Amino acid sequence: MLDIKKIRQDFLILDQIVNDEPLVYLDNAATTQKPQQVLDALNDYYHTTNANVHRGVHTLAERATAAYEASREKVRSFINAKSTKEVLFTRGTTTGLNWLAKFAEEILQEGDEVLISIMEHHSNIIPWQEACRKTGAKLVYAYIKDGALDVDDLRSKLSPKTKFVSLAHVSNVLGAIAPVKEIAELAHGVGAYMVVDGAQSAPHMAIDVQDLDCDFYTLSGHKMLAPTGIGVLYGKEEILNQMSPVEFGGEMIDFVYEQEATWKELPWKFEAGTPNIAGAIALGAALDYLTELGMDQIHAYEQELVNYVLPKLQAIEGLTVYGPQDPSQHAGVIAFNIDGLHPHDVATALDYEGVAVRAGHHCAQPLINHLGISSAARASFYIYNTKADCDKLVDAILKTKEFFNGTF
Repeated sequence: MLDIKKIRQDFLILDQIVNDEPLVYLDNAATTQKPQQVLDALNDYYHTTNANVHRGVHTLAERATAAYEASREKVRSFINAKSTKEVLFTRGTTTGLNWLAKFAEEILQEGDEVLISIMEHHSNIIPWQEACRKTGAKLVYAYIKDGALDVDDLRSKLSPKTKFVSLAHVSNVLGAIAPVKEIAELAHGVGAYMVVDGAQSAPHMAIDVQDLDCDFYTLSGHKMLAPTGIGVLYGKEEILNQMSPVEFGGEMIDFVYEQEATWKELPWKFEAGTPNIAGAIALGAALDYLTELGMDQIHAYEQELVNYVLPKLQAIEGLTVYGPQDPSQHAGVIAFNIDGLHPHDVATALDYEGVAVRAGHHCAQPLINHLGISSAARASFYIYNTKADCDKLVDAILKTKEFFNGTF
């Protein structure tokens, strides 16, 4: 069992008053707070180790390089990649997906297809739109059923024309969990690459890329206790060896001649320029923190919160919850609307009660349009949230309804 009271002590930012109310932070799908251990790792790097990596032979440079590469090994272990050669540091999930779309531009031809779902984040839509536009390929959408991915619809749209399948493991709006292992098998059956957007899954559940058999997996550090500006692209080694670098310059070269150059081996051929050294080291500290807690325990605890709060939200008259209605099928991301109220008004009113949620289209406009709405409010949970936070959310929603109905 997780000791939530002890965990919360590591997050000093949570111990504050917002609008005369104790802060209840429920915007974790946008970014998570950082434990003291991660902040200490950042400070320690800059206070004791700050130097560039892979270049110098002096003590600080060697120390920085060792810490940076140690974090790469921590990532490898966390997602169970075969080798650190398969772990590329990026700025985040968006960067990884853009790199893959550039790879797709080298492969796709007119008449080929890329298959995604209607519930994707813009970062998993626009790069594929651009790749298809440049190559003459077609972007195909699988749709949803009962608030989750319609796997039958996806299966019906797979064909030998499909070259890439790219899906969110967990929807950042619906909270629906996609069966990516099953879909990877289907994708490989038609000769397609399987890409997984793991931004909303890696922080919340155990990830085994070998078991999933995905070809690529992306994640963002800031959604899993690490700083902003650091992320990971995993790719199978044999495929990464076929890919061309997207950025060029220092760090990724082997030798430069006047008219051509050669690249370093994996993973460094993709990491041009001075990397986010401090961010990578802090990501390693975040993974240490999560690993010590145990990803299975984290997932079970968050499911306990969903089992507790989702029925309470569903019971509120005039409130619509999007995504699966069965708590066991719903991750800790809950988007909702209240009849007659704009989501931004709802989020503002909740903030007056100290409850931080997000409102808008959540960088998923095709899904929002498909749902027939213009925007939604969203509460998203993490390891430092409690059932008391859930109760405060429900209470704040009820107060908001009363206020706008003129009876507050």
